[in-house]
Amino acid sequence: MKSPHPYIDICKAKRLIVTADDFGLSVPVNEAIECAHSNGVLSAASLMVSAPAADDAVERARKLPSLGVGLHLTLLDGRPVLPPDQIPGLVGPDGRFLSDPFRFGLALSISPDLRRQADAEINAQFERFHRMGLRLDHINAHRHFHLHPVVLQSIIRIAPRFGRAPVRTPLEPFIPLSEPVGAASFGAFSAHFSILHTRGGCIAACAKRGYPRTTIYSV
Repeated sequence: MKSPHPYIDICKAKRLIVTADDFGLSVPVNEAIECAHSNGVLSAASLMVSAPAADDAVERARKLPSLGVGLHLTLLDGRPVLPPDQIPGLVGPDGRFLSDPFRFGLALSISPDLRRQADAEINAQFERFHRMGLRLDHINAHRHFHLHPVVLQSIIRIAPRFGRAPVRTPLEPFIPLSEPVGAASFGAFSAHFSILHTRGGCIAACAKRGYPRTTIYSV
């Protein structure tokens, strides 16, 4: 299809999708997402199915058929779908996921039992999203943890049962702080380097398995 303008080919034009993460985290977050979609440029949101306000988010999403809702897999900083005693390696004494992505990511890479537990929890989150009755628009994870090779392999294996929604691969700029602040600066640099490294692996893995993906510019 050609545009009326002689210099624009609509089929080749890039499409901008503005997405919000953490849908379901709280009612104020849900309100902001609904407002940004109804009155602004937001076109999609990523749902945390085990978050405190997930049911409220689903009710809002059902009233917004033009809002694309994806699965925001959570393996850090939240509560699991499965009972903690079924995934003891993923949670702390309070029953919540661990918060350190580097230590957890390393443990996940070397422990077969931890990989089994993570796979079960990822499957449970897909199942809960499916039961909520929403069409799965895309897949990503809290703190970009879907880029971890173990998590990504679970996604590629499980997701086809739920429609093969594309995996989001983030392109995140490194914005250095104006003044060095020691550990904070090092942490920001380390996180940025980790995303760059694992993003390349994600792209390669999706290409090898023929799994769809989309690039997002994360800010």
